[in-house]
Amino acid sequence: MKAFNFYLDSRVIFGEGRLAELGEMKLPGTKALLVTTNGNSVKKYGYLDKVTALLAKQNVPYVLYDKIIPNPTVKIVDAGAALAKAEGCDFIVALGGGSPIDASKMIAVMVKNPGTIWDYIGGGTAKGQPVTNGAIPIVAINTTAGTGSEIDPWAVTTNEETNEKIGWGIEDCFPKIVIEDPELTVSVPPTFTAYQGLDTFFHLSECYISSLDNELDEMFALKGVELINEYLPKAVADGNDIEARSKVMFANMLGGYTQFISGCVSQHAMEHAMSGAHQDLTHGVGLLLICDEYFEFFADKPGYAEKYAKMAKAMGVDVDSLPEDKKAMAFVDALKALKKACNVADLKPADYGMSADEADDLAKLARSIMPDMFMGPDAHDVYVTSEEEVASIFRKALSK
Repeated sequence: MKAFNFYLDSRVIFGEGRLAELGEMKLPGTKALLVTTNGNSVKKYGYLDKVTALLAKQNVPYVLYDKIIPNPTVKIVDAGAALAKAEGCDFIVALGGGSPIDASKMIAVMVKNPGTIWDYIGGGTAKGQPVTNGAIPIVAINTTAGTGSEIDPWAVTTNEETNEKIGWGIEDCFPKIVIEDPELTVSVPPTFTAYQGLDTFFHLSECYISSLDNELDEMFALKGVELINEYLPKAVADGNDIEARSKVMFANMLGGYTQFISGCVSQHAMEHAMSGAHQDLTHGVGLLLICDEYFEFFADKPGYAEKYAKMAKAMGVDVDSLPEDKKAMAFVDALKALKKACNVADLKPADYGMSADEADDLAKLARSIMPDMFMGPDAHDVYVTSEEEVASIFRKALSK
């Protein structure tokens, strides 16, 4: 049986209406930096007002930092940390989806450590220095169901000067308290529900086919794949379907766990290259643009067929009735059907300013910023791709 690590330091509060408990629970500090997006959704739907009222109920002061963009940058992280230090904040309340939660993890580190966050991130031109002073604690309040960032220690940031988008994290980045209230997701529009839910799907499926997979990851991944396949189309069709929202949010949690227990494969590094070079490209869209070609490429490679078949079975395919040489591709076909059911099967790279001409540059960038996913003794990919093979996947995907 393969070895694994599993960390359960986060206190998870899951269920409808449970945001209200923020006004009663013991918080991990006395003054909060309240981190959220620069968009209007958390304000428009009253989530920000609810959170500030619950903090006021506990007589906990806060400083609002609402500057987070969909792909948080080094400058935004460093500015948030400077504000927290100047205001004497000793913990963070992160309100939103993956971007504010990711940014909060990095801000939490920078409140207690000198320099810039790029000093500590590893890969590319980042310096990879050790974090010696830990991080201030985080309360993560999730309003989406996609990244699983509230459950794991990982965070992603973009160096806007070099277009490098890199994932990174340490155990101190695990949020201390996590509130998973599916009522906070009913306002997410159908298209973004699909983007976020399929991001969860890719976390689950990628971690399962990773060389780092193990028995615990398999249990979480296959259940999550099953839930996304059954309930994401329902959540897209009816945003008020609270059962569907709850099941998708739970699958999102499972995706967060798989990312710590195992690890994503090179599809994620490839997308990071895409949205690093095109900073307006959202992560879920980038993954959707390349997923068909990516999973098709690996379908006939050694070490993938059995796992592809198990995922297809979790998605309701009668795999046992298929010939052996058709079982792996049954998963790819089921993924295409899921995209169609969620109304996101027809995304075009040109609509996001992308073309096949970028394939070679993107392949080189992807392998530079997150090399461990592609190569080396602990490569996340079971089949180790060459740079040209990565470029060929990009070329085919971006030619659509």
